Amino acid sequence: MPNRRILSLWFPRLAAERLIRAEPALAEVPLAVVRESGNVVSLASLSRTASAAGLRPGQPLRDAQAVCPDLVTRLERPAIEAGFLTVLRRWAGKFSPWISEAPPEGLVVDITGCAHLFGGEAGLMGEAEADCAQLGLTVCAGVADTVGAAWALARFAGQGPGALRSGDAIDQEAYATRARAVKRRHWERGGPPPLAADAPSPEARIAAPGMAREALAPLPLAALRLPPKTTQQLARLGLRRVEELAAQPRAALARRFGADLVLRLDQAFGTAPEPVSPARPEPRYAVRLTLPEPIGLEPDLAAGIDRLLPALEARLRARGMGARRLRLHLLRCDHSAQVLELGLARPSADPERLRPLLRMKLAEVDAGDGIDVIRLVATVTEPVHAVQHRGHAGASADAAARLQNDTALDDLIGRLGARVGLEQIHRLHPGDSHVPEKATQLRAAAWSAPATDWPPRPTEPRPLTLFAPEFVTPSGPPGDRPAALPLAFRWRRRQFATASATGPERIAPEWWLDEPAWRSGQRDYWQVETACGARLWLFYAHGGAVSGGWFCHGRFA
Repeated sequence: MPNRRILSLWFPRLAAERLIRAEPALAEVPLAVVRESGNVVSLASLSRTASAAGLRPGQPLRDAQAVCPDLVTRLERPAIEAGFLTVLRRWAGKFSPWISEAPPEGLVVDITGCAHLFGGEAGLMGEAEADCAQLGLTVCAGVADTVGAAWALARFAGQGPGALRSGDAIDQEAYATRARAVKRRHWERGGPPPLAADAPSPEARIAAPGMAREALAPLPLAALRLPPKTTQQLARLGLRRVEELAAQPRAALARRFGADLVLRLDQAFGTAPEPVSPARPEPRYAVRLTLPEPIGLEPDLAAGIDRLLPALEARLRARGMGARRLRLHLLRCDHSAQVLELGLARPSADPERLRPLLRMKLAEVDAGDGIDVIRLVATVTEPVHAVQHRGHAGASADAAARLQNDTALDDLIGRLGARVGLEQIHRLHPGDSHVPEKATQLRAAAWSAPATDWPPRPTEPRPLTLFAPEFVTPSGPPGDRPAALPLAFRWRRRQFATASATGPERIAPEWWLDEPAWRSGQRDYWQVETACGARLWLFYAHGGAVSGGWFCHGRFA
């Protein structure tokens, strides 16, 4: 069996160049993507201009601003950069189907049996670098028999400790002479790999089959993917190159530094397996209809959609999924396009439920010179589980619900959402609280199920309209009992006279919570009918952290 051949792609400026692609003006200024770790802010990714100014990854932001006062910084966005790396993984599929991500800035490609399609391994690396140059990305590549060796060559090829001599060219100078020697490079002590201005030749980054050990021998220990702390401890013992570490007894290394050190060494040399596990592609639920002649009438577009819906239903049902959001792409013959989106209150793959919503959107279509391609995509999907009924009673209830078309409400919400947006449609849910303001909760109708477990109604009726408590001014002298219901009062700049009243109903605040609206203490509620016919819900707050008084909290029908 031939040796495996692994290609490692390293994008040392991934985060910075992603921002430059979005804002080309940033290419002219020193740009750094910073990372916050505890109380330290350091540089995570640099543009070419920032590297030319003398900055390096891992440098504290304060020191970098002292070196380069014009430095422009952006905060690191790991989730967005991971998504960008996933896009690059799809691009790398042109070289081989076996691709794995090596976060945060790398890809690993198994190119066994694929290099000859690109003129050899050097030609494949050259094409990858040319593609990345067109995309505005910096890439360093390495090829070897193992993942560890390819990873090391992509980052450290041509940068071994022998490339720079310290002091009088003695590899292991004495402690007393180190103060007069050239300062050692930070990556030799476990820091990040260097960003060389001139990349080494392709031959230096390609390890011949079976020559991984020889290619890794002059490289620093950081090329073995060891933790920085382990690399620093090995450096104190005088071990700086891979060949020096490989010559040590394995048992002593494992006993002092753990089994991970020996495992990384064996993975790099190929004595321990490290397979390339490609990520499973995400399922896509999309159907497409290419028309022989452009169309533009609504009946023709509706007929095209009717042909796409059964195919989309088959794909969704094959995986037990239902569409929650649909996107309709209409490609015109003048190479322009129109995109329409809609949502459903419940996930579904039934064409009879999707067709009315799509036809409602056809009135917004601008056909232009004609539409020659229709594409329908389920952008958001959710599992659709079968409902298991409980005995004969549950089966009878399910059958009755199907006969009554229990999806009518969901379809109504979907049609209204197509007009005004699903976010604008709400429904009430019961709240587990005796406080009037928290007795019900407002939830989005499309993302919540109807409530079936409403608590028993309170003994006293509640007003139809409930608003924030508004101050009420009693008319006349306060008297000996301020909590006594006033016979006349002023509210909203109007004078009212009390005709009849029912109460009081005492409601205490939730003592385990600090509600700002209830800091006035417990309340005594009254149902008041005024002489002019208004029925109001008044309460008297007895006072607590703040002073109390009379307030109006709602209005009855």
